[in-house]
Amino acid sequence: MKKSILFLFILGINWALAQSPSLQKVKYVKVIQKVCSNQKGVQLVLKEVLLDSRCPDGVRCIWAGEIKVVVSVYEGKKLVNEEELVISGKKDLVNEVWFKKYLPSSQKNIKSITVFPYPKEGVTIDPTAYYIKLGYNK
Repeated sequence: MKKSILFLFILGINWALAQSPSLQKVKYVKVIQKVCSNQKGVQLVLKEVLLDSRCPDGVRCIWAGEIKVVVSVYEGKKLVNEEELVISGKKDLVNEVWFKKYLPSSQKNIKSITVFPYPKEGVTIDPTAYYIKLGYNK
């Protein structure tokens, strides 16, 4: 009897804590360094990386660091805005608000803002390899 009650208790907890996979599915959009000439509407482009002080993999750091980038906004082929953003754990809310101004409504529920590639100890990153990955719930 005790085993049955324990089993039902564990089953009940699992049911209560279960979350719908469709609600938790995160989709991604990349902000790359090229302007797509065929794209209509608003387009975000990573213009340049000004500073990457993130703590490299394989190194112990006191501070996690941050990355400073310039993101351009194009309407068709016309430059509409250019903004310098500092991406770190502390500034995410400010960056989310900025990105939401330019993203379509289906992508405004931002869950993460990450710049790739992440630095590794002893490896130099090619400046053209950088991109921003925005995670959002639909």
